[in-house]
Amino acid sequence: MQYRSKLPNVSTTIFTVMSGLAHKYNAINLSQGFPNFDVNTDLLDLVSNAMKNGNNQYAPMAGNLELRKEISKKFELLYDSSYHPENEITITAGATQAIFTIISTFITKDDEVIIFKPAYDCYEPSIELNGGNVIPIQLNAPNYKVDWVEVENKITSKTKMIIFNTPQNPCGTIFSKDDLLQLQKLTENTNIIVLSDEVYEHIIFDGLQHESVCKFKELKKRSFITASFGKTFHVTGWKTGYCCAPKELMDEFRKVHQFNVFSVHHPSQVAIAEYLKQPNHYLELSAFYQQKRDLFLELIKESNFDFVPSQGTYFQNLSYANISNEKDIDFAKRLVTEFGIASIPLSVFNVNNQDDKMLRFCFAKTDDTLKQAAEILNKI
Repeated sequence: MQYRSKLPNVSTTIFTVMSGLAHKYNAINLSQGFPNFDVNTDLLDLVSNAMKNGNNQYAPMAGNLELRKEISKKFELLYDSSYHPENEITITAGATQAIFTIISTFITKDDEVIIFKPAYDCYEPSIELNGGNVIPIQLNAPNYKVDWVEVENKITSKTKMIIFNTPQNPCGTIFSKDDLLQLQKLTENTNIIVLSDEVYEHIIFDGLQHESVCKFKELKKRSFITASFGKTFHVTGWKTGYCCAPKELMDEFRKVHQFNVFSVHHPSQVAIAEYLKQPNHYLELSAFYQQKRDLFLELIKESNFDFVPSQGTYFQNLSYANISNEKDIDFAKRLVTEFGIASIPLSVFNVNNQDDKMLRFCFAKTDDTLKQAAEILNKI
């Protein structure tokens, strides 16, 4: 057969590569971003009960209404902002599906989409599949701050969308209030859509605050928010998330969503709707993960790795510039084969694979796993 690949430059993701190596060499896997501790049994009981009570057929296309109502209440509680549960919130098969659908809904041939790198690796392929052009802005280690003059200079008449992620994976940094105000100023009175990936909104440290686009009146009018229950409730395998946007944008989103997945796993939605009624299930998450971040960093403080403490997410970047001049991919692979620990090299997420000698480690692990990992890192 003869065919033309729509993604000729895309190969197996670095997550699959590193997790495969970790499995092959029986290494501690701090590469892929998933917890290795148990899920709250209350949530498991709720989803089991939802199945036993007959919630096993298609959910409504937009999602279980009770769940959408609870999401709306959460926005009011956290951000003093509101989205109408009937026409401004849609339940999705994880945040990645929401992101793909948003891009597919609005991006057409030669549209330009600005993204900040290093970036979550689903953004670019989704843009390219829809004929758009990626306009990358490189953020530099170790602090990964945005140069808003550069952003302004990259905006053209073809700019259709700006995508950003806060707290940011893989950087572990957050966008500040000033960052959001700058973004609001640059997009005001334009036709630019903002896609705000906020899947780690509940995992922020050291008393910092999550600045959601919904807190900024003019920015909210042109923005989508994507979020993940998988990240929030330690159930990444459930692939359940949601997105929010003003009605006129959400109407267009649902036109595509209905022909993509149509609806999402019904019992999970029923269970999560009930689980959200206790806000402590997400309000206590920052403290839970800060304890793990602090433990991990305390354990490796005498190692040869350098670090700036992560501001959010459950990832910590470590610089190995004092240890080796190897390319980060080579060094990351050697850590697996020779030392038995897996991480993610950041160059794969950078413009032109810029190599800052930086590796990303996931600390969403049991304390015992983190102690074992630290013991290895201290020997390198």
